[in-house]
Amino acid sequence: MSSASRAWARLRRNAPAMAGLAMAAFIAGVAIFGPMLYGVDPFDMLGDAVIAPGVDPQFPLGTDALGRDVLAGLISGARVSLVVGVAAMLSAIVIGIVVGSVAGYFGGVADEVLMRLTEFVQTIPVFLLVLALIAILGPSNESIVLAVCVSSWPPVARLVRAEFMSLREREFVQSCIVVGMGRLRIIFTQILPNSLAPVIVYSSIIFANAVLIEAALAFLGLGDPNVMSWGAMIGSGRESLRTDWYLSAVPGIAILLTVLSINLLGEGVNDALNARLNVR
Repeated sequence: MSSASRAWARLRRNAPAMAGLAMAAFIAGVAIFGPMLYGVDPFDMLGDAVIAPGVDPQFPLGTDALGRDVLAGLISGARVSLVVGVAAMLSAIVIGIVVGSVAGYFGGVADEVLMRLTEFVQTIPVFLLVLALIAILGPSNESIVLAVCVSSWPPVARLVRAEFMSLREREFVQSCIVVGMGRLRIIFTQILPNSLAPVIVYSSIIFANAVLIEAALAFLGLGDPNVMSWGAMIGSGRESLRTDWYLSAVPGIAILLTVLSINLLGEGVNDALNARLNVR
């Protein structure tokens, strides 16, 4: 069996990880296909105010204080969370890999400069940095993605740097140098593929943090005003929390399940990629 096949076999034997994968797949399906299957604009005021879930078949999850469909808002929030999470995760990983690989492979002045930059970014509290960038760039999903990316790439860079510093001294890398293989080819074909395991695991943390940060910003009124997100739904329902609890509880549960599924999947991938674990 290949290493990927062995990792998948270990992952399949991990019940919490498979539960997380199933939940994540369901949420991704809602985000991708929900607007096509349930084509209701989440901003349209279609019914009476605060219809409770299950009362009116036209609104399965009820309506909010403005008569807007809660289910439509939930589907829209899933798409916002998916887009923000994936975009922020990929951009942070790319920047972290570039910085970490250059610092770890070349060392010297490049390592000193890039690591000092990394440490400087890490000294700034994450949410404070995000708020500052949103205040400068304005509230939009693009600004949120950029803010999460800027605050999330340093740990990736440090992970990749540590892996590169360890792998560049291995025999297979030294053999490539002896036969005259170029530096870029060594980096991309020999070292980088063998250093991606911790990055793949950490990507789940970046995604979960992006979902939480986007929800927090929307709750504070700093999210994209042109889209309906889970944080905005919680914010609009907090004034009637005692009487119409579902307005905040439904999107809150959606955030909880999303973050929980990603964390379970990330822990399972971590166990599956750890070659020291025995297949159960």
